[in-house]
Amino acid sequence: MGEGDEGYGEWQELVGTALLGTDRRRGGGPAGSPEALLDAAAVHAVRRRAGLRPAEARPRPEPAPRDPRPAPPEAAGRRLAQLLAGRTGAAAGSGGGRRGSAPDLTELLPQWLATAGRHGYRAPAALVPALLDAARARTDLRPQALALAGTRGLWLARMNPDWRFALRGGAGGGELPDVTDPSAVERLWEEGLFAERVALLGAVRAHEPAAAPRLLETTWATERAEDRLMFLDSLRVGLSLEDESFLEAALGDRSRNVRATAAELLSALPQSALAGRMAERALACVGPEGVTPPAECDGGMLRDGVVKRPPAGRGERAWWLGQLVEAAPLSCWRERFGGLGPAEIVALPVAAAEGWTEELHAAWCRAAVRQRDPEWSRALLGPASAPPAAGPGTASLAERAKLLETLPDGERAEWVAEFVRAHGLSEAFQLLGVCVVPWAGALGRAVVDALDIAREAGSYPWSFSGVMGLAERCLDPAEAGRLEALTAAAEEPPDTSPGAAAYWAEAFQRLVATLRLRAAMLSELAPA
Repeated sequence: MGEGDEGYGEWQELVGTALLGTDRRRGGGPAGSPEALLDAAAVHAVRRRAGLRPAEARPRPEPAPRDPRPAPPEAAGRRLAQLLAGRTGAAAGSGGGRRGSAPDLTELLPQWLATAGRHGYRAPAALVPALLDAARARTDLRPQALALAGTRGLWLARMNPDWRFALRGGAGGGELPDVTDPSAVERLWEEGLFAERVALLGAVRAHEPAAAPRLLETTWATERAEDRLMFLDSLRVGLSLEDESFLEAALGDRSRNVRATAAELLSALPQSALAGRMAERALACVGPEGVTPPAECDGGMLRDGVVKRPPAGRGERAWWLGQLVEAAPLSCWRERFGGLGPAEIVALPVAAAEGWTEELHAAWCRAAVRQRDPEWSRALLGPASAPPAAGPGTASLAERAKLLETLPDGERAEWVAEFVRAHGLSEAFQLLGVCVVPWAGALGRAVVDALDIAREAGSYPWSFSGVMGLAERCLDPAEAGRLEALTAAAEEPPDTSPGAAAYWAEAFQRLVATLRLRAAMLSELAPA
């Protein structure tokens, strides 16, 4: 400080007065009105700034690495700036929780980023800071935002502590070395940022799946537990029996989470030794004669990923049984049940009197999801038109959504469309969330028809706001024309909530406007 100790002491007196209050300060410090205090503070602030000695200039940073990807078309760049700003237009909400009829631009940002990524664009240079700010505020945006920000995003993140998250997440965004060059791969793997190492591991995995665990082995013993877990989780892509020896070794890892993930990945490989061990245990517990859960959780079960202590409210033996069944290959049950197929096995009243059927079906559901088995998923889902509680496998909509993800896209959409036609939208929110966007064909028609039926029936409109928001992001933009007729405010029926008709009209107006905006957005992103 160039103003000396006396000036510093005066500043401290001012700070003390501000903290205590001008009417409580005693002694030789500043006193008087708050206005006088502010005047004195302004004078001293100027003195303090003027008295700062200039620091030695830092070295100029190296230029950002070149990103070879093309920038999006100019109109698309302007649209990204608008989405990042989050402007909702002049017709935005009118209070009381109502969203108004203007599209919610912030909810369209993920779709813009995903489409830009598919086209291979990079972010416009001027928008990279705003993109990093958006990714910092919304973790759901990070993978796509960081991939779009690319090398320039990482370059900026090294200079701003607020963006340091980018150095440990995303796809790296930089130019990776030739994966066939061992020395270049080794250098980046040992010296690169975490995000760069994750990207490198993915590139090596895509080129030669078996090379990824070999690369991991070179530094595995020195990696942090949280990094080992993330690297191990990346092996889900391209998982095969070539990974088995590495995963078997990870069963002895010092981190419980790493051990559990390794066991889960091995159980997703029906031909693995762990899956065979789990099958032997599960088959000893379940068969046509009934269910006999394990009497204890021995050391072998613990090493293979079985968690000994159950959550609150679960019995130990039921907890162990569920873990054995979900980790056993689903193929082992056909022979155990005399050649029956999944649908026939699921329909059997196995140990219904003892109350084990629900536990067994829930474990089979988890196994079908883990092993990505569509035949077992169909059997456990049952017909979409049946009441959810009457499904053969599970009444849980969350579990059904996971089962649906194992089905081909078209079959999944048809099943959910039938569910919506049979049960309406109030039960379908989670199921719609796993359908491929855009919702076209039968699914799009089913959703629009169900919304119209809900409006005509005088349903409580605010209870459909979640589905409306999802429809804005997911419906095929081509549905806008069919929805136009629903945007007019109908006459208020006497038995509905006050303002319901106006709400429905406003919601449909916003839906149509959003669909048209999405159509324009996709058109702007299309390569010239």
